[in-house]
Amino acid sequence: MAVPQVSIISPVYGAEKIIDELVKQIIVNINPLVTDFEIILIDDCGPDESWLKIVDHCKKHPFVKGIKLSRNFGQHSAITAGIDYATGTYLIIMDCDLQDDPKYFKQLLVKASEGYDIVYTVKTSRKHPFVKNISAKLFNYIFNLLTNNSNIKSNTNIGSYSLISRKVAEAFKNINDYHRHYLMVLRWLGFNSSYIEIEHKERFIGKSGYTLTKLIKHGIDGITSQSDRLLRIFIGIGLLISSISFLSIILIITLYFVNGFQSGWASMVILILFSTGIILTGIGILGIYTGKIFEQTKNRPKYLVDKILN
Repeated sequence: MAVPQVSIISPVYGAEKIIDELVKQIIVNINPLVTDFEIILIDDCGPDESWLKIVDHCKKHPFVKGIKLSRNFGQHSAITAGIDYATGTYLIIMDCDLQDDPKYFKQLLVKASEGYDIVYTVKTSRKHPFVKNISAKLFNYIFNLLTNNSNIKSNTNIGSYSLISRKVAEAFKNINDYHRHYLMVLRWLGFNSSYIEIEHKERFIGKSGYTLTKLIKHGIDGITSQSDRLLRIFIGIGLLISSISFLSIILIITLYFVNGFQSGWASMVILILFSTGIILTGIGILGIYTGKIFEQTKNRPKYLVDKILN
């Protein structure tokens, strides 16, 4: 069989009513650009019948591949599965909710033809609720602070909609991190990259499966999986508090002998509570890192496949 020029990869979760339009728009926009392509839909075991829709399209179109995971492993593990099974010279990764418009396939491929191995998309505006937009900006700011990242790829409005070359795809497969974030892995890989600007559309139908709790967990996983700077910051905080405490002891002893010093229980309680809070926070952060080490040393697969079509 001929190797597809382009593989379009889309993780699917709770998208039963979107898949028909998703496949239709992908075909309409990719057909004029290449002679051969494949569409890879990865069912991440959502709460609806998305897999049955994928089965229907696999029967209609031999270029549609269906992958059903054994359970819900998360968006980024689903993307990883798609990359593992893709065979195209170029891979385009996009969400299934059609907020990523397939009309930008042409611009992605044109930019790739200029010699770029990774082409990101920068949203001119994000069609998300206000709280989600603020949390995304806050996460990106904290992540860039903790990883010392200041290039274009740290832009808040960059999403998973992107193009990577076969070379990048093969390098991506070599990353064995159990906890992973697609964009953060790309940042670590490096390679020659660029970006195009796109308009972020409203979700075709329904609502996102990412609740606020899931977003917070996703953010913590992303930061602690890619940087140990948080631990170093708490070492600095510990040294700072110790230095202040030592100087305070000297001051109290000096005031006691010079003017007399009346100690109070309130300041002592506040100091104890503050120190305890810092200690517990540090232990919690250390626990997160330890937990990730535990998960990584199990050497479990990043995902398990239940069914494959085409």
